Amino acid sequence: MEIIPFDKRIGFIWYNGEFVEWQNATTHVLNHGLHYASCVFEGLRVYGEKIFKLEEHTDRLFHSAERMGMIIPYSKEELNFAQEETIKKMNIKYGYVRPVAWRGSEMMAVSAQKNKINVAVATWEWPSYFSKEDRLKGIALQTAIWRRPSPDTIPTDAKAAGLYMICTLSKHEAEKNGYSDALMLDYKGRVSESTGSNIFFVMNGEIHTPIPDCFLNGITRKTVIDLAKSQNINVVEREIYPDEIKNADEIFLTGSAVEVTPVGKIDDQTFNVGDITKSISELYMKTVDPNYAD
Repeated sequence: MEIIPFDKRIGFIWYNGEFVEWQNATTHVLNHGLHYASCVFEGLRVYGEKIFKLEEHTDRLFHSAERMGMIIPYSKEELNFAQEETIKKMNIKYGYVRPVAWRGSEMMAVSAQKNKINVAVATWEWPSYFSKEDRLKGIALQTAIWRRPSPDTIPTDAKAAGLYMICTLSKHEAEKNGYSDALMLDYKGRVSESTGSNIFFVMNGEIHTPIPDCFLNGITRKTVIDLAKSQNINVVEREIYPDEIKNADEIFLTGSAVEVTPVGKIDDQTFNVGDITKSISELYMKTVDPNYAD
């Protein structure tokens, strides 16, 4: 199937308070967000024409902007309305929503005190992040050489563009070597997450997951923890080191894009897609999608 480049698609994007035609939603090459990564964003899923956890995502977007010293020139209510109107305008039933805010091109230097904060919302139909085959057998991860930075070096609790460059580098290297994604360690050598998803390990009937002290405490992560607890599955948030991975019975990733995706391999270690992972995945899909069928 031919993939249409994102700048060649048709439709409408909400851009600074109004809808513009998709291919006209442009910005100048000298904008600050491009050169200095002063840009924050969110990623939301649409199920049955309804955006899942809309308010929580918007809250996080505003938190990210605040951490980056950016004041979004719209209220949360206005931006929630814009996202809902955008999926209606684009007739999205099952898809993805990308709100983004960035500094413009009024000043071109490290300091950008007078730059306008631009805001846009785009949405498109988007099936599962990984193929059905990958999800059935579990995806393969390669441990990355790049590490999540210390929280005293950068605002690691923000969903900010600059934080994702090490993810792109790591994912490209993993894909080059035949893996689906990369496993990121943190600045202390602890397991942190994949390039864009949180990670969970099933060990002796319990679910263990890293403490999100230098990476995002994902909205899907929190949803899955609540779902697991509702099934009387004990969830342990703790420091996890790479030499413990071999003790896992099952491993899975969570995120708005990947939803709940099993992991079948990390480097040269293989894992089964087990009952707890299948159960959590099924429960998650029933929670997010009103039309989900087994």
